[in-house]
Amino acid sequence: MFVCLLVATVIMSALLLISAGAKSLRTRHITEQMSTLGVPQSMMAFLIGAQIAGAAGTIAGLRWGSVGIAAAIGLTLYFAGAVTFHLRVGDRGGASPAALLALASLALIVLRAVTL
Repeated sequence: MFVCLLVATVIMSALLLISAGAKSLRTRHITEQMSTLGVPQSMMAFLIGAQIAGAAGTIAGLRWGSVGIAAAIGLTLYFAGAVTFHLRVGDRGGASPAALLALASLALIVLRAVTL
């Protein structure tokens, strides 16, 4: 079971860091998407920080279980918020990846809880 947790953690952390990197570059695609969703540019640093903290927390959670569970809860809330923002503007296509990542975050909670 720990191997499943390890694989899920590495994949999630990589996705989070890639996403944080893309947001930090503030490419036209990202800025247009955030504008469409109604996310102010002033929130970008917070979103980037939340993703980096989530990646670090899930990795640290491999050693300290409660840290991993807390990080995964935070990520679940982060991605639930992303789903809400996408659906609020009628962007069902953008909501799907966020929903998948919210479910993956829930899976991290369960996997870490059963491997404590």
